[in-house]
Amino acid sequence: MAFVSGLLLIDAPASALNNLGSVQGRLFDNTVGVKVIRTKEGAYPYVSAQAFRYWLRLTLEQSGLGWRPAPIYREEKVAYTDANPIRWWDDDLFGYMRAPSKKASAREKRDADESRIDETPTTDTVTRASPFRVSTLVSIAPVTIVEDWESMSRHEGDAVPYSNQFYRTTLRGLFSLDLHAAGTFWYRQKTGFRNLDAGRIAEARAAGLAEVDGQKAYRLPQQERVRRIATLFEGLALLDGGAKQALHYTDVSPALLIVAVTRGGNHIFGHVVGANARGLPELKIDALKEALTVFADDLLSDVHIGWVRGYLDDERAKLEAFLETHEGKHFGERIRVGHPREALGAFVKALTSPTSSGWLE
Repeated sequence: MAFVSGLLLIDAPASALNNLGSVQGRLFDNTVGVKVIRTKEGAYPYVSAQAFRYWLRLTLEQSGLGWRPAPIYREEKVAYTDANPIRWWDDDLFGYMRAPSKKASAREKRDADESRIDETPTTDTVTRASPFRVSTLVSIAPVTIVEDWESMSRHEGDAVPYSNQFYRTTLRGLFSLDLHAAGTFWYRQKTGFRNLDAGRIAEARAAGLAEVDGQKAYRLPQQERVRRIATLFEGLALLDGGAKQALHYTDVSPALLIVAVTRGGNHIFGHVVGANARGLPELKIDALKEALTVFADDLLSDVHIGWVRGYLDDERAKLEAFLETHEGKHFGERIRVGHPREALGAFVKALTSPTSSGWLE
């Protein structure tokens, strides 16, 4: 099976993109802290995978690209989407879990809510393992957390002091998309693969979805599957979001990314970018060569590298110099370098090519 495998870097020059709320034991009671992983080496700021997925979903909804988000329903302490991957693109690519309460009070509330008139009836618990997977975005090296003293003073009387934490770093994350699973909906009695209950199976048949031989699954037409996947990556190029933007205004769209289609779900680019002795991002040419050599037979597409000029220019020059060498020209036949939007645009174009249809099988 084929997977999209990608790595991205977010430049966070002075940022607090994912926070944990008040920090106890600080100078001020209302100190807002950032999320960090603490190790013997120091503190690594991070953005949770949940936050990153939220940024991307919201970006897709607001992008004007035609993304079809699922409605969200609330039931006392439980919230869930419509859980219908036939209709809704994020239910398809981001997965879901829906087990609505069977209490009489909950049923009465659902029946009385006029906003749920178009809700997909659910007769059984349905779950879908997300075809799109992301890692936690973690600082490439440990950093010193800055605590900034501030105050509210636009009123008469004493100022109200408070503080917030932020950091300067590069965040690195991985993403992957199971191309076989995108647009394929199972009805197996297995957690993550009970995507369709009886009503959703009937809808799949009515919509003319093809039944996949021997898999207990229905599949969208190829054109529709490609359209959803292409829009997902077009949205990634426009990524927006993050906490404390009014104070720190960080561009969270990828400053550098590497993306390709590979055979199998193991990520081949996870160690291609690391930190040097000064804690700054470094493209590890030897690691890239090894990945392209060892996984040559598993590499199904060109490797698209998106790199913003002005960000790590010396490292980009190192890559370009390598590609001009005799050894580099061999690898360069499979490597395409440009701006991240250009790289993702070229990647989407490759996905929509008739020659790539086998990737979704």
